[in-house]
Amino acid sequence: MNARRITLVLTIFIGMALLWTCGDEQETEFSELNQTQIDSIKQVVKNAPRPQVAENEVGVIETNHGTIVIRFFPDVAPKHTANFKMLAQEGYFDGTWFHRVIPGFMIQGGDILSRDGNPSNDGTGGPGFSIPAEFNRKPHYRGRLSMARSRDPNSAGSQFFIVQNPKLTEDQIYNAEMRLDYEYPDSVVQKYLEKGGYPGLDNQYTVFGEVIQGMDVVDKIANLPTDERDHPNEKAIMTNVYFTDRDNVDL
Repeated sequence: MNARRITLVLTIFIGMALLWTCGDEQETEFSELNQTQIDSIKQVVKNAPRPQVAENEVGVIETNHGTIVIRFFPDVAPKHTANFKMLAQEGYFDGTWFHRVIPGFMIQGGDILSRDGNPSNDGTGGPGFSIPAEFNRKPHYRGRLSMARSRDPNSAGSQFFIVQNPKLTEDQIYNAEMRLDYEYPDSVVQKYLEKGGYPGLDNQYTVFGEVIQGMDVVDKIANLPTDERDHPNEKAIMTNVYFTDRDNVDL
């Protein structure tokens, strides 16, 4: 094969590789949504059925920083787990991003307004409906999935957070007990000290799941540089959120 032909073959190969790369990038890029599109999405999820999470199902949150796998607690939070599953199945989360990240605390996402191109309103949006609180005795250990809300306990909609705090002191646990007027079992205290978490959130926010794979991704997102509003300077985008059988996930 002469030099000219070799050059031509290499040029074609490189061109095809670039096309494949561009195609992959386009699959993970999401266009901004206007208000009409956002309203349409809200209408869809408002009327969508809410199937309960099956015993062996897990949720998968694929991001541009890695993948997070979650198991759910439908026994203590059936409305929250069914709501999250519905939103995932309808593609509501896809393209939204973790708009609030605080190392030593949590990462928060699930706001449809994070797709409207206006960062000033990120964290103020929802799906157009709310679900009642399902406070329970599940502690906010590191890796726990819990629902964000406003001052109204029954105002949760689509925004959620994952507890990231890796270190905890006995004083922090004691202060939480004083607020709750409840003494944690020794096993809970020990697990808090071993795993980390945020007991100050207990009985104020609904825990409905936990990370079983991908806490390294949560840590990576939590430690992204942020602005004064805790918005990451580099977007942590949820590219695909879906449910699958646990056996389909390599844990």
